[in-house]
Amino acid sequence: MSRDNRASGAELNTQAMIAECERRGWPDDLPPSTYDLIRQAAQRQPDGVALSFIATAATYQKPFVWTFEDYRRSVTRVANMLHRQGVSADDVVAIVLPNLPETYFSLWGAEAAGIAQPINPMLEPAGIAGQLQASGASTVITLDHASSPDLHRRVTDAVASSPRVQRIITVSTATYASLENPPGRDGPASAPARAESSGPPGVLQVSFEDATAAASPDELESLRVIKPSDIASLFATGGSTGAPKLARRTHGNEVANAFMGTASWGDALQGGVVFAGLPLFHVNGAMVTGLVPLITGASVLLATPEGFRGDGVIERFWEIVSHHQVRTFSGVPTLLSTLLQQSPSGHDLKALKFVICGAAPLSSNLIDQFERATGVRILEGYGLTEATCTVSVNPIVGETKAGSVGLPVPFQQVRIAVLDMNGQWVADAPVEQTGTVVLSGPNIIPGYLSNDHDSDLWLTAPDGGRWLNTGDLGTLDRGGYLWLRGRSKDVIIRGGHNIDPAVIEDACYLHPAIALAAAVGRPDAHAGEVPVVYVQLKPGVQATEAELLERISSGISERAARPKAVYILDALPLTPVGKVFKPALRALAAA
Repeated sequence: MSRDNRASGAELNTQAMIAECERRGWPDDLPPSTYDLIRQAAQRQPDGVALSFIATAATYQKPFVWTFEDYRRSVTRVANMLHRQGVSADDVVAIVLPNLPETYFSLWGAEAAGIAQPINPMLEPAGIAGQLQASGASTVITLDHASSPDLHRRVTDAVASSPRVQRIITVSTATYASLENPPGRDGPASAPARAESSGPPGVLQVSFEDATAAASPDELESLRVIKPSDIASLFATGGSTGAPKLARRTHGNEVANAFMGTASWGDALQGGVVFAGLPLFHVNGAMVTGLVPLITGASVLLATPEGFRGDGVIERFWEIVSHHQVRTFSGVPTLLSTLLQQSPSGHDLKALKFVICGAAPLSSNLIDQFERATGVRILEGYGLTEATCTVSVNPIVGETKAGSVGLPVPFQQVRIAVLDMNGQWVADAPVEQTGTVVLSGPNIIPGYLSNDHDSDLWLTAPDGGRWLNTGDLGTLDRGGYLWLRGRSKDVIIRGGHNIDPAVIEDACYLHPAIALAAAVGRPDAHAGEVPVVYVQLKPGVQATEAELLERISSGISERAARPKAVYILDALPLTPVGKVFKPALRALAAA
């Protein structure tokens, strides 16, 4: 990477500085693929620590460690193992794993061999099957039966109704049960022999450890030359349940967005430790605590298979941050609110420079309380799957504006569009006036896997250019900071997790007593929002709210999407054309 295309050691903290970075032009030496990015990182500092894994909060002082060269070899082994299993460039590899080192290796290895599809391991079988069927995945990587009987059962049940899946590759966590058997240069030590449960008929069962141990760690055996335009991954968006929208993300998108984030932060991460605890099936986990540290030479500290939710992690959070001299971590408002209950007093937080927070609205009171308690600056940001990840973030130094989501990262074009009644872009909104946030740049995906989902994705500018319609409402102020003013898509954000209201409403309509249903987010001090649903019963039918809640929840495969409450109204509020008027219901839920 050309140093003169970077921030030259200084963070970009004004609109003018970002413009100067863009004026110098797009670097011509960025790697063409995520695999090449990892390979170059290993060439720069082979013996530096790339990844440390805390298996349990109680053993945080004895992490499992991989150097950058170890990391490259592990990713190469996975890619070659998949190639030997018959995976080619157009084949989809679904990864249904908790937060493990193998999750990272599988993600990048699958992108080198074919196309990676991370899937939420908390989904019920129907939710997993829906994503497997939508992608046509041929291969699934998940935990073995001994490591997690529950996850293994849910995955095998899902595979049984996904006829295109040819093989299940199972990961064992036995390696991490003993601190006396650490992974080495060639990846995790061989796990003890284990007895697998029987899988679906005709589906091959493969041991991840055995298959990767037999694969070469040196070069890609496929001899594949990966182009920036090749599809790297499919990430679910617009809610992770129901009929999913799968965003097609290219290698060029992912490398570009990693560079755009590092160009914004300058050298702030170099040589530092990034504490990773958000789910790795989410774009933040994959990008902000995945590729960005690799491109900057930072070290990732991965916190337990359950991430920040692991047993004892929150209680020992400041001990871990102090012991490992953590420089930054990504969180959501729920996490920051929870951490306020754990006093940082007595812990050395001098290395902790900033916290990145996004995914849900963050109150100014919470920002103030956290910064006063810790002395650490919170940087609110904005991102979405369709933009690969990061769109904007408040600067590390300089002015942060509480309530804004910061300055667009370099090379991210942001405009505020005024749309007419037909949804057509007629003009740009004046400064500090609200409109629809639209995006363009090298990080913008080419579209969804299904063309049917693309119909509302793009807007044509008055000057003829094509822009991504985020569905979010916002403004740009005179300093170039972006402020979000609402979500036109009605997505409910629970603790940073996107929930499509239609998933809840669809489950409601399966109940014979319900005539109308509308799901909205109810404000929650801990989670930001929780889903609740308002229903109107059919004439002459009786039902209780408790009975409805139980039946509706049982029909929703994703636990986060299950409503906290069901409210029966005599009649739902309607617009003049007969649509449910959700603003009135949000006001009712807030009250």
